[in-house]
Amino acid sequence: MTGPLDDIVVVDLSRALAGPHATMMLGDLGARVIKIEAPGRGDDTRGWGPPFVAPEDAPADRESTYFLSANRNKESIALDLKAEADLAVLHGLIRRADVLVENFRTGVMERLGLGAADLAELNPRLVVLSITGFGHDGPEGGRAGYDQIAQGEGGLMSLTGSGPEDPQKFGTPICDLLSGMYGAYGVLAALHERERTGRGQVVRTSLLAAAVGVHAFQGTRWTVAGEVGRAAGNHHASISPYGLFRCADGAVQIAVGSEALWQRFCAAFGLDPAAQGFATNPDRVERREEVIALVEGVFATWKATDLLDRLAEVGIPAGKVRSIDEVYAWDQTHSQGLVIDVDHATLGPLRLPGPPLRFFGADGVERTRTDHRPPPILDADADPIRTWVSGDEAS
Repeated sequence: MTGPLDDIVVVDLSRALAGPHATMMLGDLGARVIKIEAPGRGDDTRGWGPPFVAPEDAPADRESTYFLSANRNKESIALDLKAEADLAVLHGLIRRADVLVENFRTGVMERLGLGAADLAELNPRLVVLSITGFGHDGPEGGRAGYDQIAQGEGGLMSLTGSGPEDPQKFGTPICDLLSGMYGAYGVLAALHERERTGRGQVVRTSLLAAAVGVHAFQGTRWTVAGEVGRAAGNHHASISPYGLFRCADGAVQIAVGSEALWQRFCAAFGLDPAAQGFATNPDRVERREEVIALVEGVFATWKATDLLDRLAEVGIPAGKVRSIDEVYAWDQTHSQGLVIDVDHATLGPLRLPGPPLRFFGADGVERTRTDHRPPPILDADADPIRTWVSGDEAS
């Protein structure tokens, strides 16, 4: 099983995370992704560490775990885009490609002679994904894009933390990752439209767009209701009780997302669902701190394991807070194909996070890609790629 995009060729001119995450998503779906890297050093993330891993007998062949996280299912070729011969190879790849992805600062592609008009002349069917920090135009369109800066500028940090005076970044580079996701689905839409028009187009997104794109109810909370959302710790801004609650030996999370669930929750733990000030969700949101104290008072005598069993028994959505190692040891994670094993050229057997999508036919048989490629070492595929571009090989 190679995936639904196994007839698509992607030229990946991106580096760091936003663009590479988008191309990895396309590669997970079966596309042939050819990663263009700078000679000698490669993608910036090859040097982002520690942690690094290396063979015991060849410490110089180290790889950063950061690079390994964003570059499965790709090939690598090192090209100097200022050298005429290497630029000719890139032009050959573009002529054969379906998609090109780049996340240079605004104007760089034009200076390389690879602006939108140049690319369309080389390949009118080419779909181009371009990701920037704050957009390609507008008063701040030329700003460099870094994830944590975008998290702050895009409002996400103001919504994250223990309270309004404690802005916190997300635990992963969420704007990079989301812009890559938005970009990948934009590419798929453009490929679909190409089936009707026969022509490619340019898809643009940014780290800022990704941040605003996930404001969800916090966005309309302001644009419609005129209320500025602020960080509220581990509790939902519009639903109560919904969040992290302490118990006898730790904490559990519950999501009492409807009045029916509130009735069930109260019955299970001896509370009055119609008590003054607690009968409706708006009442409980208004008095959130009192609700938290009420629930934690009930949970105080319960051990987490027993409490989760009881919550499951009465049908209240609940869960624990797992550490990363616990997630990768969890049999449910493995059952969903979220851990894959690959054989790296220098590091040997590696276990990596797996793709988040699965595919099934109407007959119920799974058709998810299983033949995953390990992240490539720098320039590993140069010879076959050059041969393919030269026309000496059919595929």
